[in-house]
Amino acid sequence: MLALCLVLFLPGLLTLPPFDRDEARFAQASRQMIESGDYIRISFQHEPRNKKPIGIYWAQAASAHLFGGAEAPIGAYRLPSALAATAAVLLLFAGLRRQTDPATAFLAASLLASTLLTVVEAHLAKTDAALLACTVGAQMALLRAYRPAGEEVALPLRYTALFWGALGAAILVKGPVVPMVVGVTLLALGFADKSWGWLKRLRPLMGLPLAALIVAPWTLAILAQPGGGSTATGGNFFVDAIRGDLLPKLIGSQEGHGAPPGLYLALLAVTFFPGTLLLIPALRAAWQTRLDPLVRFALAWVLPCWLIFELIPTKLPHYVLPLYPALALLVARFALTAVVHQVTPWTARISQLLWGLAALLLAIVSVGIGLYLDHALNPLALIAAAVFLIGGGLTLRWVWIGAGAPALVSAITVAALGYGALLSGVLPASSGFFLSRSLAAQAETLAPGARLVAAGYAEPSLVFLTQTTTRLTDAATAAQLLADRQADLALIGDRDITKFREAAEAAKLPVEALSIDRGYNYSKGRWVTVTFFRRAG
Repeated sequence: MLALCLVLFLPGLLTLPPFDRDEARFAQASRQMIESGDYIRISFQHEPRNKKPIGIYWAQAASAHLFGGAEAPIGAYRLPSALAATAAVLLLFAGLRRQTDPATAFLAASLLASTLLTVVEAHLAKTDAALLACTVGAQMALLRAYRPAGEEVALPLRYTALFWGALGAAILVKGPVVPMVVGVTLLALGFADKSWGWLKRLRPLMGLPLAALIVAPWTLAILAQPGGGSTATGGNFFVDAIRGDLLPKLIGSQEGHGAPPGLYLALLAVTFFPGTLLLIPALRAAWQTRLDPLVRFALAWVLPCWLIFELIPTKLPHYVLPLYPALALLVARFALTAVVHQVTPWTARISQLLWGLAALLLAIVSVGIGLYLDHALNPLALIAAAVFLIGGGLTLRWVWIGAGAPALVSAITVAALGYGALLSGVLPASSGFFLSRSLAAQAETLAPGARLVAAGYAEPSLVFLTQTTTRLTDAATAAQLLADRQADLALIGDRDITKFREAAEAAKLPVEALSIDRGYNYSKGRWVTVTFFRRAG
């Protein structure tokens, strides 16, 4: 299992530049903790980042300390995510081994590890892989505590500690998400079974203080910080987090990420790849066997929470990642217990069609990255495309002969090989996709250690790849900073060049263009041309 996690999570972890915008903001905020020595307040440059609690920032800062401190590369900030994703996989495997046969546990954990969304989050310096580990830890303890009426089994203390410890850690990482998932799961089980006595096995009188002990130190420390100024914290952190981050997501479309209900279902063919291969017949079989305690638990985990996430107006693909372990369990169980070609034909055919389309899409993306963004064809892109297409065809053959488990193993192998080629070779080699990397390298070539100001291209990855003091501003301010000798180089986007030249002329500042870089700004969905300027003479 560890070997599979290495194969899936290691390629690209060190070589991929930081992604915009969330990853770069998280990593830069963690770097600033090291630079400032302030491990209580969270900031991106001079702006308070009062959105998520401290947990992931501490983990990233600790990791960076091991690999050079503030100068550590992005891979050091990603390491906690890769380790957390590995922990989630191992926790799922260990938890299920006590509830079902080892083959189902192994296959479910392998499927969770190879799911596209898990692999993506394992490569990003964000909260979601850590959140997945906390979710699996809490849910495996809850599964051990769950017993239908009449089955009185004492819950070992280590599971009590795991349950409440995972909840406390989850709150410190991303607030109420995991408590919501766990709470909805146990409510669904309680109402479905009309039985609540098993919840006493969780020992809340012992566990709540443990969770509070994990959360309280930083909470008290942030409340004790003085208010006022650009780094105001204290009670402002929680007011900003709730009013500026949580509530806008619950009641409206935040930052343009709104979508109607059904989006997560529509994306599932790709985000849950390669598990999509057997997903629909697995769900149908799960509903037919819903009286089985393990299946009942998985359905209580995924169905009500999925509905909640679909109804929340703000949607991002990773929001439903905490539900993927339950889907992986249901698919693995189906693959090992059903003769696939004997299931209801339409469910199997739809799953196979969706899986084939997802494999085709991944093959097209593998080749299209180089062709569209760099006008070149990376040989590794052809390898990745061949893996997805040829391997996909061989995998479908296993399904057609009714071999569910070999089909799923083949699908996981296809995913691992295809992802490896994409993450280790195709994406890192793309200059058009990572414009900030090109700009940072060019700035260092033109004027090593220069103070930078940017207008018309304000991506956080540029700050991480250059220096914390890099200014992201407008064209007029950029010209003024050059005129006042508070900056040495100005990076100006194509839509702001005219305003910059006019502002420079008004400030009687002669400027000269040094070089031009062009790339695709995926955060805004458009091509950007950036010109370097400096004071003339």
